[in-house]
Amino acid sequence: SEHSIRALKNAIQIAKKFDGKIILIHVYTVSSFVITPAQVYNYVQAIQELGNSILEEGQKLVKAEGVPVETKLQEGQTIEKILETITKEKINLVVLGSRGLSKLKGIIMGSVSEGVTKHSPCPVLVVK
Repeated sequence: SEHSIRALKNAIQIAKKFDGKIILIHVYTVSSFVITPAQVYNYVQAIQELGNSILEEGQKLVKAEGVPVETKLQEGQTIEKILETITKEKINLVVLGSRGLSKLKGIIMGSVSEGVTKHSPCPVLVVK
């Protein structure tokens, strides 16, 4: 999303200033609706391809600035997976966009950014 790109640009500047590394995370959720196994497979493949495409685009931006970068494509509940990664990777600053891909308007802060901000063990920078 546009908010995520702005957040990434901010993260790049912070990483450059403090000689940091960026970990890009994209979490997808497989909806629980009734379809055939083949349809599930095709659906998951499409979601993974989209997620990898998003991560590759972000990775190119980061690499162009000479900042070390790692990508993670994960399946599950977005907030939980982000919080797990924060703990596992010992992240000391999270930078994320105020809204993701949702078209819902009128929400002050997206549900993911709000959830991560509330439960993160480290500081969170939410970029508008």
